[in-house]
Amino acid sequence: MREKSILLLSLAVFLLAYGFLAPLAAATAPAPGDRLAVSGLIKTSTGKAVKEAEVEILVNGQPYKPGDKEGHTEILTSKQGGFVADLVLPPGTLPGAKVEVTAHKPSWKAIPPTPVQVVEAGTDAAGNRLFQASSNFTMQRAVTPAFWIATFILIAVYVIISFEWMHRTLAALLGAALLLFITYTLGVFDPGFYILSFEDAMGAIDLNVIFLLMGMMIFVGVLKKTGVFQFLAYKSYAWARGNVFVLSFVLQFITAVISAFLDNVTTMLLVIPVTIEIAVTLKVHPLNFLVPQAFASNVGGTATLIGDPPNILIGSYTGLTFGAFIVNLTLVCLVALIISCFYFLWWHRKDYAKAEVGDVNRTIAFLREEYQITNKKLMIQGLILLGFTIFLFAAHGFLHMQVSVAALVGSLLLLTISRVDIVDMLEHEVEWPSLMFFIGLFMVIAGAEETGLIQQIANGVLYFSQGKMWLAIILILWVSAIASAFIDNIPFTATMLPIVLFLSDSFGLPKDNVLWWSLSLGACLGGNGTMIGASANVVTVGMAEKAGYHIGFVEYLRRCWWPMMITVTICMVYLLLFY
Repeated sequence: MREKSILLLSLAVFLLAYGFLAPLAAATAPAPGDRLAVSGLIKTSTGKAVKEAEVEILVNGQPYKPGDKEGHTEILTSKQGGFVADLVLPPGTLPGAKVEVTAHKPSWKAIPPTPVQVVEAGTDAAGNRLFQASSNFTMQRAVTPAFWIATFILIAVYVIISFEWMHRTLAALLGAALLLFITYTLGVFDPGFYILSFEDAMGAIDLNVIFLLMGMMIFVGVLKKTGVFQFLAYKSYAWARGNVFVLSFVLQFITAVISAFLDNVTTMLLVIPVTIEIAVTLKVHPLNFLVPQAFASNVGGTATLIGDPPNILIGSYTGLTFGAFIVNLTLVCLVALIISCFYFLWWHRKDYAKAEVGDVNRTIAFLREEYQITNKKLMIQGLILLGFTIFLFAAHGFLHMQVSVAALVGSLLLLTISRVDIVDMLEHEVEWPSLMFFIGLFMVIAGAEETGLIQQIANGVLYFSQGKMWLAIILILWVSAIASAFIDNIPFTATMLPIVLFLSDSFGLPKDNVLWWSLSLGACLGGNGTMIGASANVVTVGMAEKAGYHIGFVEYLRRCWWPMMITVTICMVYLLLFY
């Protein structure tokens, strides 16, 4: 009796399980019908991928989505612009049905229903017929309210930064915040106001730039504690032996060399106090030394990937190596530096001739006592690890290590070995406003790129270049130089990056091409033309004024405009002759 009960109970459990699982298996079993795989690429007219475009498949005018006719799955293009959709159609629908593809995305013109050719590809194990269709499509930009809003915000940020109506970090972050705010308010109700998604805004932030700057700031913060930079200024005076012309040349040259391996803003922050003290000792107006030094810092910084912020942006955006910058820019920068040094010696010849040299040996003894190496062990540790970091920069082509990784490893090893307080470094030496400025700027530029503004500018440059490489070189170089003289060259360079990439693709150029060197030389050297063109200039003028030595915009322009024009002309000749 007991065995019978167990048998009946087992049978009941089996039937119950079958009653639940059989419908589930039937529901999940592939429905019979024709199988259609539709794939393709959506790109711009220049061949650039259009990501996150929503694709729709029409069969005899009716929309189908992966799964079934009703469907719940959107078809979105990938970062490479590709899409794939597997559809189940009623048996016998193909090959006679008309299959079309359409796509749309905010700020872009929708692709109208476009027929695709269907090809039979056999049958599957269940006997369903298989079909394939593949085609590539081109999407064009559309001028929407989002375009005008992004354009207005970009121009407003430029104007605010140029006239210093607001701190540049606040201007950039406010512009980025407004883009996102409009996207998620007006853009929710009308796709024409959709500017930039939060995900795309975060993706636009180039962390390679951020961490590279952070690492180099830590290096400078540690080395600053050793007195090495002040010691170099004392040595400059000792080498000159009281000759003011030689002193000015040496100061410019040393400033340029330091700026090639540390950023030029930091270099000027370190050398300005010492230069002022030397100038006061000689009874020479400090700006007669400082302005040439600021000019030299921008020229020297142009020679390497890490010397000037525009180069850091270019290197990170393109993947160009530290060695590529050295090979392509060092020679022309050296020539430009020598010529600009002699120009300023000629310009200030009367002021230098009036210097009161006095007792040279006594002055050297005073400076030796005042500017000593305060921590020799820390200086050696810092210079060794800085050299190791620069070696990693140079080995990028072999190791394929991002420069930010090298900078962080070197700087953090220095903190570990030297036992310098990292909290103190992060609080006092890392320029967080500058890093936040870059973050906001990246997002503002991304808004302009997503809405098509950058493409419009690039099309204009391509039109004016008339498809001629030499004309494109001249246009990029001089437009960058003149523009960078009157607006900060950092936001200008960030705006130009996608434009130069578009032009490079249009001319069929490799990654390491002359147009990038045109942009670098124009943006970096053009910033020398005015007191607001480069961050090093702004820092120099500000610190000099704080010490009681004022220089106006026109006077700075009078001193630096023509040497800027001369150095950019030298670069133009160099680019046209050697590329």
